Amino acid sequence: MEKKFKITIDIKWCKGCGLCVNYCPQKILYLADDFKVHVSDESECIGCHICEFRCPDFAIFVNEVKKKEEKIYN
Repeated sequence: MEKKFKITIDIKWCKGCGLCVNYCPQKILYLADDFKVHVSDESECIGCHICEFRCPDFAIFVNEVKKKEEKIYN
Protein backbone atom coordinates (compact mmCIF):
# COMPACT_ATOMS: atom_id res chain seq x y z
CA MET A 1 0.00 0.00 0.00
CA GLU A 2 1.30 3.43 -0.95
CA LYS A 3 1.75 6.07 1.68
CA LYS A 4 -0.24 9.25 1.23
CA PHE A 5 0.75 12.70 2.36
CA LYS A 6 -1.05 15.92 3.20
CA ILE A 7 0.68 19.19 2.34
CA THR A 8 -0.39 22.17 4.41
CA ILE A 9 0.70 25.69 3.47
CA ASP A 10 0.19 28.54 5.91
CA ILE A 11 -0.61 31.32 3.46
CA LYS A 12 -0.11 33.98 6.16
CA TRP A 13 3.49 32.87 6.66
CA CYS A 14 4.38 32.15 3.03
CA LYS A 15 6.27 35.06 1.46
CA GLY A 16 6.41 33.45 -1.98
CA CYS A 17 10.18 33.00 -2.13
CA GLY A 18 9.80 29.84 -4.25
CA LEU A 19 12.46 27.76 -2.50
CA CYS A 20 10.04 24.91 -1.91
CA VAL A 21 8.94 25.06 -5.56
CA ASN A 22 12.54 24.86 -6.77
CA TYR A 23 13.47 21.94 -4.53
CA CYS A 24 10.35 19.75 -4.94
CA PRO A 25 11.51 16.60 -6.77
CA GLN A 26 7.95 15.84 -7.91
CA LYS A 27 7.33 19.39 -9.21
CA ILE A 28 3.89 19.57 -7.55
CA LEU A 29 4.34 22.99 -5.93
CA TYR A 30 3.91 26.25 -7.82
CA LEU A 31 3.72 29.99 -7.23
CA ALA A 32 0.28 31.28 -8.10
CA ASP A 33 -0.85 34.74 -9.15
CA ASP A 34 -1.20 35.68 -5.48
CA PHE A 35 2.58 35.07 -5.07
CA LYS A 36 1.89 32.23 -2.65
CA VAL A 37 2.75 28.56 -2.98
CA HIS A 38 0.02 26.13 -3.96
CA VAL A 39 -0.11 22.37 -4.59
CA SER A 40 -1.01 21.08 -8.05
CA ASP A 41 -1.40 17.36 -7.28
CA GLU A 42 -1.03 16.31 -3.66
CA SER A 43 -1.39 12.62 -4.59
CA GLU A 44 2.05 12.82 -6.25
CA CYS A 45 3.80 13.84 -3.00
CA ILE A 46 6.42 11.28 -1.94
CA GLY A 47 6.84 12.68 1.57
CA CYS A 48 10.49 13.67 1.23
CA HIS A 49 9.92 16.82 3.37
CA ILE A 50 12.46 18.81 1.32
CA CYS A 51 9.95 21.65 0.88
CA GLU A 52 9.39 21.74 4.63
CA PHE A 53 13.12 21.75 5.42
CA ARG A 54 13.92 24.47 2.85
CA CYS A 55 11.15 26.89 3.81
CA PRO A 56 12.78 29.78 5.71
CA ASP A 57 9.42 30.85 7.15
CA PHE A 58 8.17 27.43 8.33
CA ALA A 59 5.07 27.91 6.17
CA ILE A 60 4.79 24.41 4.70
CA PHE A 61 4.15 21.11 6.46
CA VAL A 62 4.07 17.57 5.13
CA ASN A 63 2.26 14.91 7.14
CA GLU A 64 1.59 11.27 6.41
CA VAL A 65 -2.10 10.44 6.20
CA LYS A 66 -2.78 7.42 8.35
CA LYS A 67 -5.39 4.99 7.20
CA LYS A 68 -7.96 4.37 9.88
CA GLU A 69 -7.46 0.96 11.37
CA GLU A 70 -10.42 -1.30 10.94
CA LYS A 71 -11.42 -3.57 13.78
CA ILE A 72 -12.15 -7.15 12.86
CA TYR A 73 -14.80 -8.83 14.95
CA ASN A 74 -14.97 -12.61 15.24
